[in-house]
Amino acid sequence: MKSSHSQIQSATGAQFFGTTPLGHDVYLRTIRNQNGMELSVADFGATITRLKIPVNVLYAVDVVLGFESVDDYIQSFSLPNPPFMGAVVGPFAGRINHGKAPLNDKMIQLETNAGEHHLHGGSINLSNQLWRFKSATFGENPSLTYTFTTVAEAGNYPGILTLWVTYQLLENNTLKVTFKGTSTADTFINLTQHSYFNLNGHDTSIHGMQLQLYASQKLETTADLIPTGNRLSVRETPDDFEQLRACPKACDTTFILSNAHAATLYSPKNQLRMDVFTNQPAVHIYVGGNCFDTLIGKEQAAYHSLSGICFETQKFPDAPNHPHFPNTVLRKGEPYLHETLFQFQKQ
Repeated sequence: MKSSHSQIQSATGAQFFGTTPLGHDVYLRTIRNQNGMELSVADFGATITRLKIPVNVLYAVDVVLGFESVDDYIQSFSLPNPPFMGAVVGPFAGRINHGKAPLNDKMIQLETNAGEHHLHGGSINLSNQLWRFKSATFGENPSLTYTFTTVAEAGNYPGILTLWVTYQLLENNTLKVTFKGTSTADTFINLTQHSYFNLNGHDTSIHGMQLQLYASQKLETTADLIPTGNRLSVRETPDDFEQLRACPKACDTTFILSNAHAATLYSPKNQLRMDVFTNQPAVHIYVGGNCFDTLIGKEQAAYHSLSGICFETQKFPDAPNHPHFPNTVLRKGEPYLHETLFQFQKQ
C-alpha cells in the first residue's frame, strides 16, 4: 500500500494529509487553471479544502472554510452538529422524517442520527469515508476525479452505489462539480457539495456580503426542519432574497429554484461575485450552524457562526415521503447525474 501511495504522489503531485484511525494514508491534490484559480481536494470525503480565486495580479483569496489535516476533519464528525466541511454529502442530503422511506411497496428504515430523523446519509456517510482517487487532468480546464463504492445495504440503503465526483476548473474561473452514479438496486439518492463560502476570505465574516436567490418559493418545514409538503412564497418574509440584499445571520432553508441560475453571492469589499448554476431543483442555504465558535480552521482561523454560507444544490429533503416532490429514487442500472457550477468574477 505504501508503494502504491508513493506512485500516486509522484504521478499527481499529491501531498500527504494524514492517516485515518484505520491506518489509511490520506492525500491532498491541487490543480490550477491558467488564470491562477487553485483548488485543493482531500481523499477523505472527496473534500474541498481550499479554493483560491485571483482578485488582482498579486493576491488570490481562499473562499472556502477548511482544516489543516485529515485529523481535524475526522474530529469534526464527533461534534453534536458536524459541519460536513467541504465534503460530498450523501447518499441522501437533508432530512428524512423518522428515517422512514417507502420504496417499491416496502418501508425502508434508515438510521435516525439527527434526533428522531435521518440526516445526510447517517452517521457513516459519504462525507466521512475515504474516496479513491481515480484521475487528474492538467493544462486547460484541469480536473480531479474521485470514486466511491458503498458496501451492500450500507446504512440500510438498498443495493450497492458506485459514485464518481469530478471537480473541474474552467478557464472562466468556474468550479464545475459533476456527480455521476449507478446502483445495483432501486435506491434513494440526493447528493450535494457542502463547502462553506466566504468571498472575503475564509478567516473573515460574511457580514456585509450580499445574497440573491432565484427562487420565489421555499419548502415549509416543521420545528424539526422536516418538510410538510407545502410550498410557501418567500415574498415579504425574512427569506425573500429575490433581490440582492444582506446575507442572513441564520438560515437553514430549502429554496425552490425558478431556473438553472440558483444564487448570486457578492462581496462589496473586494468586488468579487460568485454565481451558482445547477441542474437540481433546489438550493438549501445554511448559515449560522451551532458547531461554530468551537472550531479552529486552517491558518488558525477561529470559525464562528458567520464564517461562511453553504449552497447545497440538491433535490428536496424528505422527498421519498412526498410523491409530488421531485423524484429521488435511482432505479437499478439507471445513471445519476448532478451538475453544479460556481462561477467567480470581479465586478
